[in-house]
Amino acid sequence: MVGCLVEKELTTPDNYPLSMNSLLAACNQTSNRSPVVAYDEPTVSNAIENLRAEGLVRVVYSRSNRVDKYRHVLGEALALDVPQLALLAVMLLRGPQTTSELRSRTERMHAFADEGALDGELQRMAARPEPLVTRLDARVGQREPRWAQLLGGPPPIGDDRPPVAEPGVTRAERVAALEARVDSLEEEVGRLRADHDGLAEKLHSLLG
Repeated sequence: MVGCLVEKELTTPDNYPLSMNSLLAACNQTSNRSPVVAYDEPTVSNAIENLRAEGLVRVVYSRSNRVDKYRHVLGEALALDVPQLALLAVMLLRGPQTTSELRSRTERMHAFADEGALDGELQRMAARPEPLVTRLDARVGQREPRWAQLLGGPPPIGDDRPPVAEPGVTRAERVAALEARVDSLEEEVGRLRADHDGLAEKLHSLLG
């Protein structure tokens, strides 16, 4: 959600802050998103309230606006400049990525001189007392390490993308990588199921 607000502020400032309808469309657009989602208004509204409670989003009230609008305050809250905001936005919207992918995908928000400049920003963000990003080692079938944001907590154990077959990677290695991915996904599903059951129990006790 906050990634969408940062993206729209930096790419379409004339249409920022965003109304609920605009924010909903930004979340559900089918380009530059991974995964592609189909959120409804209650889901987005609930996320906005959570972000407001964390001091990352504010409502813009104005007599000239027919509806309330929303803006992020990520830069103020975390002392971030535009290059760092651009990097976080792309990682929030598209998951872990290599430095070359990040440079290409942040170009509309901030043009880095080269990958060295981009890597320097990533290193500074990772070296903060509370790191904002982390470097992920290359998995089987991938040549380059990737970077993931930590605003939403530690990156998932399983990768968000299947390994890509490359020359020199054997079938056995690819099968082992896929099996590891399945195991991690099953573990993640188990955690989600446990969280769901715990929430259902709490609701039952409150309503019972």
